[in-house]
Amino acid sequence: MAAESAGHAGHADGPDAVRLALLTSADEDMTGIDALTLAVQQATAALGGLGGVAHRRDPGTGLLRLVAVCGLTSKTAEPWVTVRDENAGPARAVREAAYVWQPEGGTGTGAAGTASVPLTGPDGPVGALSVLTVGPGEPDRGRQAFLHSVAAWAAHRLATLSEPVTGPPPPGILLDMGDGFLAVDEDWRITVANREAERLLGVDHLPGRVLWGLPASRTGGLEGHCRRAVAEGTAIDHDLRWPTDQRLYRVRLAPVKGSGMAISFADVTDRRLASAGNTAEERRSVERTARMGELTVALAEAVTSRDVVRAVARHVLPPFGADGLVVEALDGGRVRVVDSVGYSEEFLRRLDGIPLDANAAVADVLGTRTPKFVESPGEFVRLYPDQRSLAVTSAKGAWAFLPLVASGRATGCCVVTFARPRSFSAEDRTLLTALSGLVAQALERARLYDAESARARGLQRGLLPRELPSLAGVSAAARYLPAGRGDEVGGDWYDVIPLSADRVALVIGDVMGHGITEAATMGRLRTAVRTLADLELDPDELLTHLNELVGELGHDYYATCLYAVFDPVTRSCSFALAGHPPPLVVHPDGTVHTPDLPVNPPLGAAEPPFDVLELTLPEECLLVLCTDGLVESPTRDIDRGLTLLRQTVASAVAGAPYFSADGAERLDELCDVVVSTLIPDREQTTDDAALLVARTRCTPPQDIASCSLPEDPRAAGQAREYVRRQLAVWGLDDLVMTTELLVSELVGNVVRHAKGPIRLRLMRSRSLICEVYDGSLTTPRIRRAGHTDEGGRGLHLVAAVSDRWGTRFLGDGKCIWAEQDIPVADGPRPESARTP
Repeated sequence: MAAESAGHAGHADGPDAVRLALLTSADEDMTGIDALTLAVQQATAALGGLGGVAHRRDPGTGLLRLVAVCGLTSKTAEPWVTVRDENAGPARAVREAAYVWQPEGGTGTGAAGTASVPLTGPDGPVGALSVLTVGPGEPDRGRQAFLHSVAAWAAHRLATLSEPVTGPPPPGILLDMGDGFLAVDEDWRITVANREAERLLGVDHLPGRVLWGLPASRTGGLEGHCRRAVAEGTAIDHDLRWPTDQRLYRVRLAPVKGSGMAISFADVTDRRLASAGNTAEERRSVERTARMGELTVALAEAVTSRDVVRAVARHVLPPFGADGLVVEALDGGRVRVVDSVGYSEEFLRRLDGIPLDANAAVADVLGTRTPKFVESPGEFVRLYPDQRSLAVTSAKGAWAFLPLVASGRATGCCVVTFARPRSFSAEDRTLLTALSGLVAQALERARLYDAESARARGLQRGLLPRELPSLAGVSAAARYLPAGRGDEVGGDWYDVIPLSADRVALVIGDVMGHGITEAATMGRLRTAVRTLADLELDPDELLTHLNELVGELGHDYYATCLYAVFDPVTRSCSFALAGHPPPLVVHPDGTVHTPDLPVNPPLGAAEPPFDVLELTLPEECLLVLCTDGLVESPTRDIDRGLTLLRQTVASAVAGAPYFSADGAERLDELCDVVVSTLIPDREQTTDDAALLVARTRCTPPQDIASCSLPEDPRAAGQAREYVRRQLAVWGLDDLVMTTELLVSELVGNVVRHAKGPIRLRLMRSRSLICEVYDGSLTTPRIRRAGHTDEGGRGLHLVAAVSDRWGTRFLGDGKCIWAEQDIPVADGPRPESARTP
């Protein structure tokens, strides 16, 4: 080897000779990885290449594994981590033990080609050194000779080193390797690990942990093999079936002189399957065993009963050649279908809910707790003649009835069916019997989850509005979508709350976390919001009270919330946000924009006061409010989600008349479009989501009338006169008498107990609204008047005459308001007073 190195060096001159001299003078204590890295660097520089790589041949798998790299980014080097293509340059160089030129086309890097030479050991090539060139063509003979010289030096150095050629891959590549890799120091403390190693060992962050402190590390004698490799100072390869996924791994344990050990895990399951046995039956047997191992993992991860059935169908039916599956549960003496594969709805309806004693096959299996294997329709009819029609309808040729027994009691039956008659070997029966035990335990756990989840979601649905009100100023539609998968329900909610003077409060929120506790907390917050909204509080004041409520629940309770109040008279909308996604405002021309709203921290973490922004909306618009579960997912951040929401809404509004006369009826369609676009696969979602779309309308000016009144006893008379004139204009003569009484009492109270300025405002909407404004913050209240008292009965009269009344406090005074329902007269109502 040394002679070969010297021979090639003799052809080098100029810079190449200097590079070879640098290699020759390298420190004798240099590790194998450092030697390879230095060789790759010099070869890349000499050929003016884009970058270079060095691979070692894995004795166990025969694959080339990347051990050194130069000049390539992590993404560019990723295709070179493991060379699986037998026609790739490095693979050919090892196989042919010769220089190989691979023209551009296979690297995906934009290089002109790849020049590869073998790293030749005493018994033949042990790896390859490659340079990704950027020149116009193949390197000339001089460059090829230099590449051979560098490879010969590297191979000679590797042959004289006592430690194996193993070490951590270059930074950046390590995380994306398909094989598991970790390095430990001399105290068995993990120093480096990639994502695959973390998956195998079941820990998200491995560096710093002691290897033997992890339960998974005690698998299959791994510790003993590791200590043996250290004691002998040599690399050890052995096969290990991993218990969590039942896959077969080739484990390489390579001590690194003075620094610990490198451990790699290569999945060789498919390779072993391809070479297992010479007969098809042997291969099927190995495949079935592997499938059962995979099934164990899938059942452990299954959450719902449906997940359990789908896992069995995916991992059991193919290797056994089955085409049908029915999982049935015993419920109050009847057999209920949990889920199925390969059967028609009509057949399942016949089967579902029949008494156990009418289903002889299932009753037989559950009574004896022993599997029953029926190999033909004729045998089925002989065993269970009363179920002949059921066997014919199923159109199956063979059946495996497997009892499901959990916690010592029979809970149901798993039926695996086949299209044609068949026999069941001893191995078939053993595997299917083992299957029944796995399914029984998984199904029992899943049914408990289903029941708990159903209760939680029932609670959540009961706490959300059954239907949203259609108001004079706002029509709305909403959607709530529970998570498709995950452990428990969430705490998203929404509401539309009517306020005085046709104003409307819109609220949407999200209690952080999942579970019944969070759903109950959501209900408490929704009730609190409705109570506080009835007090006519401003958005910032309402969120302040809500923040105190969340803080009292505990330090680990948080919630986001958006609260808005829309006034159809002034077209103003006041927004306050606590850690919540902003709303969208959609104009009639289709323009969609996101207001630049100040966002305060979530409730429970915020420090009042809360910021409020007041916007003037167009005469009609759409407000789109949502929780983060709609726009954010594991594969999409919230900013991308909000952008997609804007684009979806803009496209939908451009294609449908949401601002037409019947536009309010189309809001449900818009909700469906948004949900189907942003959450196309609900089964894969891990968070619940809420969407609220509101169409706002302003109050026509002709339906509003107001006047100022003097601060003396004449005010009541002037108010009555104003009422008579205005109600005559509106055609509401039937309400003149009661309205005169209302304004007389309200204005009289201001004159006697408050201060001016005094103003009267009348609004014609779905009801007649009378409002009296004054400059006092004194709260009016109904008091009990004695028989001889001359006053104190005014508000009693207001309450008796009106349908609703209350007080709204303003910055410089208050407003006392009263509403009367407008009688529905024969013939059409005035256009502005109709229900939209």
